[in-house]
Amino acid sequence: MKNNRLILNQTQIDLTIQRLCYQLIENHDFFQNSVILGLQPRGVFVAERIVAQLKTIFPEINIPYGTLDATFFRDDFRRRSNPLIPNKTKIEFIIENKKVILIDDVLYTGRTIRAGLDAMLAYGRPDLVELLVLIDRRYSRHLPIEPNYVGVTVDSVTSERVEVNWENAEGKNQVILKANTKI
Repeated sequence: MKNNRLILNQTQIDLTIQRLCYQLIENHDFFQNSVILGLQPRGVFVAERIVAQLKTIFPEINIPYGTLDATFFRDDFRRRSNPLIPNKTKIEFIIENKKVILIDDVLYTGRTIRAGLDAMLAYGRPDLVELLVLIDRRYSRHLPIEPNYVGVTVDSVTSERVEVNWENAEGKNQVILKANTKI
């Protein structure tokens, strides 16, 4: 843990999710023409918390929510030595002419988001796509992709890794910047 730095603890994650929800409310009113898509695998954890918090703020609200897997839309899926195992896509609505809020946990190079945009088009052509990320590693982009909503911006070097842990997956809600111990 000596080479690791805590970026967000449980309380900070809760406050960040709440702030992001209020930003969404400012731009989407009552979400009449908006949908939320959590990008598999880790963006789903953030998206579920966003949807739950929005329902806490507005109990009467009904936001279409789905999960999107972009595994086979990645530009590197054929280059890997181990076969990729896809996650489940669950979208029970059409996104044609909707405002889509695409959610992921960490924006790093932008390649996962690009793949998600390609995968999303199988469900219709949206009117608008916005990107919400919990963590933005802003100096690591390979593609010109920028988020509309950011929980926290982290400046890191390539050898560092941002790890987002969730209680239901890793036993604790926290975000850690891990230094590479291999030199």
